[in-house]
Amino acid sequence: MKPPQSVSISTSTFMKAVLIVLGLWFLWFVRDVVAILVVAVLLAALIDPFADWFEKRRIPRGIAVLIVYTILIAISSVVLIMLTPVVVEQSAQLVGNLGGYYDEASDSFGRFEQFSENHGLSENLALSIQSIQDSFSTSFDSVFTTVKGFFGGIAALFIILVLAFYMVVEEDAVRKYFQSLAPPEYQPYLSHMAKKMKNKMGAWLRGQLVLGLVVGVAVYIGLKLLGINYALLLALMAGLFEVVPYVGPVISLFPASIIGFAQSPLLGVAVIVLYLIIQQIENNVLVPKIMQKATGLNPIISILALLIGIKVAGVVGAIISIPLATMGVVLLEDLFKDVG
Repeated sequence: MKPPQSVSISTSTFMKAVLIVLGLWFLWFVRDVVAILVVAVLLAALIDPFADWFEKRRIPRGIAVLIVYTILIAISSVVLIMLTPVVVEQSAQLVGNLGGYYDEASDSFGRFEQFSENHGLSENLALSIQSIQDSFSTSFDSVFTTVKGFFGGIAALFIILVLAFYMVVEEDAVRKYFQSLAPPEYQPYLSHMAKKMKNKMGAWLRGQLVLGLVVGVAVYIGLKLLGINYALLLALMAGLFEVVPYVGPVISLFPASIIGFAQSPLLGVAVIVLYLIIQQIENNVLVPKIMQKATGLNPIISILALLIGIKVAGVVGAIISIPLATMGVVLLEDLFKDVG
């Protein structure tokens, strides 16, 4: 009988493990700062190709970034000024009419009301609707408070813009500085991986923006033609939920179909058909064209990353989850390539 083997852990291994744990704890402690940094990196990755385009036409990168900033701020300002009042008004109306829409949708489904009463769904839904209506104003205050707390107001937004500006304009200097922190033999590898991550995240963000815009506009036009109430609000939801593959379109379809069935059974079916057509066009035409250079994240990984991010750090985690998952996938792909 062999004597039991003992497992010995060297002091250096133990210290490395302790340092990793302390590093993770520190990142958690400064997660708001990490989120701002990740947003700045994403913004830099987004505008870097445009800066390259201007630079090829002998326009300095600093001026190129300022031009891109001006265009982005102008477009964002116009969109916010035009959409915010309508979205707030439609949101208030929708929340106020939730109870009525539920009753009308139940009538459209016929036996659904009896089924929900037999299984206790009717009472639970009624309580949920009342809770949403009672807390509507508080929820809006909470959202604005969360956003304000995360960004820290105008100052943090300014920091994000400055960081992204520096990352794009002084790209070579930033890369050389971080390379100098590593041993010389690892510097080429780190430079290659950093560039690969930047390209992946930039392609993903640009692709998501285009997909969200196209899907949102298509949903808005379709709902307006059908005469569905709150078309703008529902279209914005469809565009925003594009970030969650497969699950996002289903989530955005749910309120639209309820409102459609509340107006008439035929409209409810028409809304479902509209969303299915848009989804098929997106999956078979738009995604292969727009996202061919994007991250290629498995949908399951994207969903899990988003859920974990929300669970761990709320709004902050939701914002940084997919970019961090992208970085992790790039590292793992490179690792398994070397192993293979």
